[in-house]
Amino acid sequence: MALKDGGKEQWRVKTGDHLGAKAVAGAPAAGGGVVVEVREKKGPLRAAIPTMPFPLAVICLFLNTFIPGLGTFISAFAVLCGARNELISERGVCCVFWLNVAAALIQILTAVVMVGWIMSIFWGMDMVILFLMAAETRVFLRTSERHRDPPPPPSSM
Repeated sequence: MALKDGGKEQWRVKTGDHLGAKAVAGAPAAGGGVVVEVREKKGPLRAAIPTMPFPLAVICLFLNTFIPGLGTFISAFAVLCGARNELISERGVCCVFWLNVAAALIQILTAVVMVGWIMSIFWGMDMVILFLMAAETRVFLRTSERHRDPPPPPSSM
């Protein structure tokens, strides 16, 4: 199963006693192979979709379903209110805001020929999926910290 983390896909592998361990790039995997890092390439508009809280992501999906572009327009303001995004570190908050506004305008203007409406629904689904992947990553990191081996006791000399 693939887990996307900030544009990276990481694969879960079944190993000995811990099923579903996250494979690390360059580390040995089950069966003696080596896991190679896989990255999903996104365009600037797609990479600008922010990771929002679940209720806001669902509201944006609902709005995008019935009024194309409205949920995307609201997500642009979520960027200004602190929603995380992988593109902010590269381009800045203002640029990511305008990229989301541009995506909303494209969705509104092309909704007449159904392309914008379909794009708008997919955009809303991506918002919810981004939240779910971020939540899965947080849960995985918490559980892996709990199952980490304790440090060895200090040696006395």
